[in-house]
Amino acid sequence: MKTDSLFYRLFQTFPPLLFDLLKFTPVNSNYKFKSVEIKQTAFRLDGVFSPPENDHNSPLFFVEVQFQTDKLFYHRFFSEIFLYLRQFDPPNPWQGVVIYPNRQTDTGKTFHYDFLLASSRVHRIYLDELEPPANAPISLKLLKLIVTPADKSAVLAQEIAKETYGEITQRPLQLQLIDLLPTIMVYKLPILSREEIQQMIGITDVDLKQTRFYQDVFAEGQQEGKQQGKQEGKQEGKQEEGVSIVLRLLKRQFGSLDSAIETRIRGLKLSVIEMLVDQLLDFTDISELKIWLEDH
Repeated sequence: MKTDSLFYRLFQTFPPLLFDLLKFTPVNSNYKFKSVEIKQTAFRLDGVFSPPENDHNSPLFFVEVQFQTDKLFYHRFFSEIFLYLRQFDPPNPWQGVVIYPNRQTDTGKTFHYDFLLASSRVHRIYLDELEPPANAPISLKLLKLIVTPADKSAVLAQEIAKETYGEITQRPLQLQLIDLLPTIMVYKLPILSREEIQQMIGITDVDLKQTRFYQDVFAEGQQEGKQQGKQEGKQEGKQEEGVSIVLRLLKRQFGSLDSAIETRIRGLKLSVIEMLVDQLLDFTDISELKIWLEDH
């Protein structure tokens, strides 16, 4: 999973995380996080925080996660924002937020935008300087975990897991955290399996494939695949079973799928389908699925 996908997934799970980072208390807390396509351009804003439609006073937030050095970054960042403002003409004021791992990554040319970067409209956050207090929200600690050196990350992950079990009483949210935490650690420690990481940080009671989201459709897809297998043979039956599970999960997650995506999935080999099953819950929107399919 790419680093920015981790962040956007965190923002989807914990919309207040942005305001914790900014130390900002919104008048209206019912913000929604979404991705927005700018028509007739190659631009896509992956992180837009919008207040309710009837709230014209609270600001829009445009969030960009930038973990690669890019001299032209600010050209693109502000172009996307101003194209959005032109296309949608929102009545709200706006603010921009750029999240960097450290100051060394902030290498974009700023000459044309100094007045914006020096204003209260734009916030630059450097995660290596983030020091969440002991009573900070778990979401902030997860952000810190992403930039914590690999050799020190296990201790922090164990603390977060312990806090998740001890303080989060809502089971759906607890499951989301239990899913996110190993996902971050797999990204940081790719030589370890997910199961090894779960044991290392103290998550032993939940496997990704045992989440209710997965189990709700697994039995249906398995049965459908077995029926197909009686007609087509054992290997083909396993392939059809995997396809059925994947398609059902995707439709639960994203709604209807276009025919091109469904055709592409039906043509995958069994080994690739198994990889896709493990990846499914990491996709935050349909565009990430399309990119994954292009790469496989």
